[in-house]
Amino acid sequence: MIRTQLPLIITFFTGMLLIVTFFIPHKPFGDLEQRFLIWYSIISGFTVLLGLDSLVKYHLTKLKKEFNIHSFILLFSLFLTLILGFYSWFKFKTPFALNSPFMYLYTYVIIPLQATMFALLAFFIASAAYRAFRARTFEATLLLIAATIVMLGRVPIGSYIWKGIASFISTIFPKIPYEELAKKEIFALISDWIMNIPQNAAKRGIFIGTALGGIAMSIRIILGIERTYITK
Repeated sequence: MIRTQLPLIITFFTGMLLIVTFFIPHKPFGDLEQRFLIWYSIISGFTVLLGLDSLVKYHLTKLKKEFNIHSFILLFSLFLTLILGFYSWFKFKTPFALNSPFMYLYTYVIIPLQATMFALLAFFIASAAYRAFRARTFEATLLLIAATIVMLGRVPIGSYIWKGIASFISTIFPKIPYEELAKKEIFALISDWIMNIPQNAAKRGIFIGTALGGIAMSIRIILGIERTYITK
C-alpha cells in the first residue's frame, strides 16, 4: 500500500508546487523554483548511478550465463575509463589535464569512436532518404521536389547549376541579361522560402502537438492516472 500510494502523493504534491512556483514568481514561491532545479540536478546524478548499476548488473549476469564478447568489452571499457579517470584525478588534481591518461583515452579512443558512429549515421540517413523520397504518391513527389530544391539551394553545386540554366535562358532569350539572371540564385531563394514558410509552419504544428502531449501526460502523472513509473 505504501509503495503504491506514497509515490503518488509525492508526485501530486511536487507537481502542484512546481505549477504554483511557475505562475507565482514571488516569495516564498519564487525561490522554490531555483531550489527545485538544484534538487533536480542532484537527483539526475543519482539516476546516472542507478543506470550504471543496472548496466553493470545486466552484463555481469550475461557473462555468468555465457561468455559474451560485447558485454566483456563494455565492462572492460567502463572500468578502464573509471580507473584512468580516478588515477588522473589523484595525480593531476583533475582528470581533464592535457597530459593525463584519461584525456589520452578521450582524445585517441572516445573521440574517434564518436566520429565513426556519426559517420555510420550518414549511410542510415541515405537509406532512409532513398525510401522516403520514392515518388510513389503525390505527397512523396512533393517531398522529393522540395528536398532536391533545398539541397541545391544549400550547396555550392546548386549555384553552378543555376548559372548554367541562366546561361541557357539568356542564349534563347538574348533580351534577358545573363548577369542579372545569374545573381538571382533561384534555387537559394526557393530554398529559403521553403525553409521559412512551409517548413516553419509544419515545425510549429509539430511543436504545438508535442507541447499539448507533454501537458496531457504531465496532468495524467500528477493526478495519478499514469502509474507506469511505480514498481510493483
